[in-house]
Amino acid sequence: MKSINHMAPVKCSKSILINASSEKVWQIMTHINNWANWQTDISKPKLNGDLAPNTTFEWKTGGAKIHSTLHTVEPGKNFGWTGKTFGMFAIHNWTVIKTQGQTKVMVEESMEGFFAELFKKPFNKNLEKGMQNWLNLLKQTCERG
Repeated sequence: MKSINHMAPVKCSKSILINASSEKVWQIMTHINNWANWQTDISKPKLNGDLAPNTTFEWKTGGAKIHSTLHTVEPGKNFGWTGKTFGMFAIHNWTVIKTQGQTKVMVEESMEGFFAELFKKPFNKNLEKGMQNWLNLLKQTCERG
């Protein structure tokens, strides 16, 4: 898996425990074209091919259109991509771990570039809030019937 840039001006990592199988979590998390149906911060996600490394996808979040490229697709374990928008570059990674009937999901992201440097404090705050929201929504979606 491609590591996030730990020296980037904007970075965050979070985790959550989900009362669902890792298979279900993986299926929901990696069905990119379906993200907007449960992830309220995202619109117009479109995967341009198979769920595999080097496949691109576009999506919108916070009003910004993002062009991303998958770098890691290890079924049931690791899922990650890089993304570019407005002169910024991000690395985003998910890790799925089975634990006694539950699934632990860890997510981490780094952002770098001109705007990341310029707006470091609010971007870090927004990234942390956005990641927590994404995890909470993933948990709610996976734990539903």
